[in-house]
Amino acid sequence: MAYQNSGMLSKDQLLHLFDQFAYLTSQPEVKQRISDAVNDKQEAVAVTTAIQEEIFSDMGVDPQFGLACLGKVNMAFENDQDLMIQFYGFVAKEEIACEEAELGPDGFAERMEMQHYLEEQQLEMLKHMRKFHLDDQSAILEKIHQQMENTNFQPEASILSVDHIQDIVKRRVSPLFQPI
Repeated sequence: MAYQNSGMLSKDQLLHLFDQFAYLTSQPEVKQRISDAVNDKQEAVAVTTAIQEEIFSDMGVDPQFGLACLGKVNMAFENDQDLMIQFYGFVAKEEIACEEAELGPDGFAERMEMQHYLEEQQLEMLKHMRKFHLDDQSAILEKIHQQMENTNFQPEASILSVDHIQDIVKRRVSPLFQPI
């Protein structure tokens, strides 16, 4: 069988890869395969890459060519919002599959619980922020951005308390005022 090894993967081919990968990495035997590799001191991403190669092979695509195409998705499909969303979902699923194997069931459950809590806190903060004028919202988001940069993008830095938000708004200097 001749494998595709030139050009670029089509949108349909990419969507098929994303769907198959999501399905396979949700299966207990595949999760175990990734976990076993981690327990054998292998990188989880090596197994997820092998899974992608197997899918490409089943699709009639040269696996190395397929992987190379994944590195070009951002450029080739930058104007296809739907595909880009699907692509980033695919990347996130790979990260989650690796994390689950690396942390083990209990550690992963704890991590997901913490992530859920963090997302709830972010949602509450965003709901509170919506009460403010757009300029104030921009100042709040800028403060969050600075806070995240200062903590090397630790997830907890993406949260501001209600008091901190109100303090930012109170202290905010009007964009028209330029101190000397």
